[in-house]
Amino acid sequence: MEFCQKARRKGQSEAPMKVMNIIHDSIVDGEGLRTVVFLAGCPHMCEGCHNKQSWNINNGFDMSVDEVFEEIMKNPLTNVTYSGGEPLLHASELIELSEKIRKHSEKDIWLYSGYTYEQILSNEKHSALLAYCDVLVDGPFEIKNRDLTLLYRGSSNQRIIELT
Repeated sequence: MEFCQKARRKGQSEAPMKVMNIIHDSIVDGEGLRTVVFLAGCPHMCEGCHNKQSWNINNGFDMSVDEVFEEIMKNPLTNVTYSGGEPLLHASELIELSEKIRKHSEKDIWLYSGYTYEQILSNEKHSALLAYCDVLVDGPFEIKNRDLTLLYRGSSNQRIIELT
């Protein structure tokens, strides 16, 4: 992960995020071609999770908001997805990142969260991030409701919610 090893430049944000990986050109993590930021840490620990290594908040690489932004902007053709782990553990940093994305591009932003929309709205910091997101895929993955025919989600309890 070469991008994680860059030295910070003067003037870059120092807000750290624990990033598991950044994948370009995904077609399964939201509509269209997407750059996906996988963040570390997850309190949900869903049975059947496809990304168990992301549960531990200490896994991944420390990256500043500016470093993640630069990596996202390398591909002008992709939109953005925040996934995990649980991205809302990094809500403050993602708000800062989303502000930069909105200021410098027309990219749309999808947020995957194990919290429901209603739970997110009840938390001031978490709900503030929704103002920058176009789509929320909410709810924990439930193995008993697993459905491989669903687009962009793994179980039928999860909802795709248009925010804009």
